[in-house]
Amino acid sequence: MTWKNQQLPGDHAPVKSGGIGVLVVNLGTPDAPDTASVRRYLAEFLSDPRVVELPRLLWQPILRGAILTTRPKESAHAYRQVWTEDGSPLAAITREQAQGLQQRLGDRVQVRWAMRYGRPAIGDELAALMDAGCERILLAPLYPQYSAATTATVVDKAADKLRTMRWQPSLRTLPPYHDDPHYIDALARDLGAQLDARDFVPEVLLLSFHGMPERTLRLGDPYHCHCRKTARLVGEALGRADLRIETTFQSRFGRAKWLEPATDAVLEEEARRGTRRLAVAAPGFSADCLETLEELAIRGREQFLEAGGERFAALACLNAREPGMAMLEAIVRRELAGWI
Repeated sequence: MTWKNQQLPGDHAPVKSGGIGVLVVNLGTPDAPDTASVRRYLAEFLSDPRVVELPRLLWQPILRGAILTTRPKESAHAYRQVWTEDGSPLAAITREQAQGLQQRLGDRVQVRWAMRYGRPAIGDELAALMDAGCERILLAPLYPQYSAATTATVVDKAADKLRTMRWQPSLRTLPPYHDDPHYIDALARDLGAQLDARDFVPEVLLLSFHGMPERTLRLGDPYHCHCRKTARLVGEALGRADLRIETTFQSRFGRAKWLEPATDAVLEEEARRGTRRLAVAAPGFSADCLETLEELAIRGREQFLEAGGERFAALACLNAREPGMAMLEAIVRRELAGWI
């Protein structure tokens, strides 16, 4: 009965059922660019055992001590540099992506959005979809490359909510799409257009992905391979013989060895080796955020220019522009096959 229009007896209590929902999810953001908000956000984020794979008894004293004492103030300063009238760029763009997807999918599907860390919370948004009658829900983590610290932890959080629900929805999960032709084509078209719009021709294009500890690769996480494959396919799709493309990894944290080469080190090395014109893009991020707007566009520019570079461009993520939205619609429609 839930798969078709219901004809209930006149004296039956109102029932909302048979609906289809999509919940798009991104990493997360503090509520405000102040120290207290950033501290709450970092405490949740860095307490996730998928993110920091250390024994809790060892890690929590370190986190609650030195890290949450000093890092929130530094991070709040960084957030203030990119905060907008609409609030956090990541939240604002993710909301825009959800709204755009809703328009494209029409009334047969209800689309909501959530943050893995911070608000709106995954559990709250799953409950809202169920309350609206959505018994079939596609959980869509907007991470093209699979990592246990991103995709898997979204599924973990959804499962935490499902564990509390008497009436659970049927749930599908959007797979990683690192080599999906729709994704590669969207990146090539969008990055190509951005490169053509610049008033200089870069010698080098860095494709910078978020870093992960190297041990995650040894433990079986496919993230490094997914990033490398994305970079290779994007380079082939761009087809620019005069543009050297390099793959790097950013956002190192702590003393552990991380995936290399590191973006900040490569920026300085390229300038010192004579590269004068450079562009950087972050294809692993579905929306611009602190890591792209502050770490790459502000600090990355400073690092490259201070080391001797002359022209620098930080290219925008796909965000809610046409190539990215067309890609998102295509892969979501595919995963909803049989439901719509």
